[in-house]
Amino acid sequence: MTDEHSFLRMQARTQRFTLGTPREFRVAPDGGRLLFLRSESGTDRRNSLWELDLTEGTETKIVDAAELLPGEEELPPEERARRERMRESAGGVVGYAVDDEFRVAAFSLSGKLYTVDLGTREVRELVGGAVVDPRPDPTGTHVAYVRDRALRVVDLTTGEDTVIAGENGDDGDDVAWGLAEFIAAEELGRARGYWWSPDGTTLLVERTDRANVPRWTISDPAHPEAGANTVAYPAAGTTNVDVSLSFFGLDGTRVDVERGDWEYLVAVHWSAGGPPLIAVQPRDQRELAIHAVDPADGSTKLLHTETDPHWVEIVPGVPAWTADGRLVHVSAADGSYRLVIDGDPVTEPGLQVRSVLHVGAEVLFSASAEDPTQIHVYRTGPDGVTRLSDGDGVHVGAGTADITVLSSWSLRHSGPEVTVLRNGRPLAQVRSHPADPGLVPDPRWLTVGERGLRAALLLPTGYRPADGKLPVLLDPYGGPHAQRVLQSRNAFLTSQWLADQGFAVLVADGRGTPGRGPAWEKEIARDLAGVTLADQVDALHAVAAEHPELDLSRVAIRGWSYGGYLSALAVLRRPDVFHAAVAGAPVTDWSLYDTHYTERYLGLPEQDADCYERNSLIADAPGLRRALLIVHGLADDNVFVAHALRLSAALLAAGRPHVFLPLVGATHMTPQAEEVAENLMRVQVDWIRRELEAAAR
Repeated sequence: MTDEHSFLRMQARTQRFTLGTPREFRVAPDGGRLLFLRSESGTDRRNSLWELDLTEGTETKIVDAAELLPGEEELPPEERARRERMRESAGGVVGYAVDDEFRVAAFSLSGKLYTVDLGTREVRELVGGAVVDPRPDPTGTHVAYVRDRALRVVDLTTGEDTVIAGENGDDGDDVAWGLAEFIAAEELGRARGYWWSPDGTTLLVERTDRANVPRWTISDPAHPEAGANTVAYPAAGTTNVDVSLSFFGLDGTRVDVERGDWEYLVAVHWSAGGPPLIAVQPRDQRELAIHAVDPADGSTKLLHTETDPHWVEIVPGVPAWTADGRLVHVSAADGSYRLVIDGDPVTEPGLQVRSVLHVGAEVLFSASAEDPTQIHVYRTGPDGVTRLSDGDGVHVGAGTADITVLSSWSLRHSGPEVTVLRNGRPLAQVRSHPADPGLVPDPRWLTVGERGLRAALLLPTGYRPADGKLPVLLDPYGGPHAQRVLQSRNAFLTSQWLADQGFAVLVADGRGTPGRGPAWEKEIARDLAGVTLADQVDALHAVAAEHPELDLSRVAIRGWSYGGYLSALAVLRRPDVFHAAVAGAPVTDWSLYDTHYTERYLGLPEQDADCYERNSLIADAPGLRRALLIVHGLADDNVFVAHALRLSAALLAAGRPHVFLPLVGATHMTPQAEEVAENLMRVQVDWIRRELEAAAR
């Protein structure tokens, strides 16, 4: 029997206990105010815009989302797609932008464009619907936004609304102006498609043309009367969206940017510190080039190039100019990702820069030192690099090097503690009120095996060795760009709940995961399957050697996305180790996954078909000898359900029993409906328990 207040229900209701926590911080240039988003409680999905007076310490709600929109939101398709790419499932005001002097903020709500005067706090509705990504210019006199694939600008004084690029849809349905394409949003970490000049007179605008990109269809078999959704999806080896850039002046002028020999527009930066910067990559991603662009004629000048025999990793937040015109980027050197300013590395070897958070007079950035399970926030200054965050944990930074907002997650508390620092010293607290999960994870921190794999072992609450051996459940992600073993209580809530169902739960980060430097990440090149699976097996055996309570005759594995791929891989290739697997939204055939991600690790399929065969699962289907449960959302537009269906078809053709559970209407994000989320997890646990009991007989 389910309980509406159970952990699983609460986890879904609270969006993994993140609701009620502040986010999206913006610091006023005078250092006196802080803007941020937060919902009213740990169960309220609707974010409002708040202001914290850093002198008085008082908080004021300046945009009440519930008051502006009492009912449900209606989002344009482009906004729904943008939120899916950002894994955004909250509502209300989920994003906003401000001018340089903090006079006006712009945001969209249910597809409508609003502004709020940050002095008088007057809220105005400017555009009635279908608005995507509104942003005021730096001077606060105009607001740009995207609607119907065209970039438009509203004059805040006169109310005049002008099409800047893409007038009347003259380019056809395949062309859009001012929107980040799928690859940019999903793989490059770039959600924007246009950028204002510092003086507010010009915009640098991305043009995307998807005419030659393959069309894939997503249908809803549960509602055959509904029309299918056709999307442009650049699968490995196929054609990408064509991306180009142009400058548009508010006076009607247009200058096209010189198109170099590049495939991917990785990042764009435009500030008063220098001309616009673009970072671009070729198709093979073995180079990342930084160019300065001349707005007068669109010509480009190469400033810096990074190369690597495998791929150049993308670090968020760079390139950028400092306020006094020094180029900031991150280079892989001396076994580390090092912050470089004006050609000189400013971080020491051994400190792995993870992201650049803000560049002004100085640089604010995040990094991991010798312990990859912790992330700290640092700043540059006249005396070198200084660590701003204190205490073990995962610290997320925002603001500037002078006024820094730290959201600190640790094992000591649920949710973040949010502190504002002035020049490194505590200045104010921002209230955070996430819901209480009702359980406290107790991970055993481990460094195991000859490669020093970071792992965490969770046992049932109150477990004693006299209680007997425990079946083992591996709960990894295991692939590149994501870590599971982080010193944050929230990172282990689900794992502890699983342990409390009677399992020894093991979470391990293998090669390819971030935080341990370029060489560690590149070890998965051309061998995703072999390397990531070997590390999970090694971690299991190393931990079991030190913890006799683990019963290696009953071992299961579960995961989602790459974790789902790894789970299916485990029972297909190592049935001697794994007895059951739950594969959620797994990639099964890498030729069906997107260009940038897949080709980064496996190359082009037409050049190395054997590599794709070695790393995919379809050919392994006849060898299945263990229990496999496949779970997949039918509306997934990232890892299409075709992955699960092809594996299921191959298993059936080979006469290999398995279970396939389709999730109606679910995208790549795990289901949000409380009863579905709870029942899905309980189905998995009950199935795993039955299969492990059968395996042990």
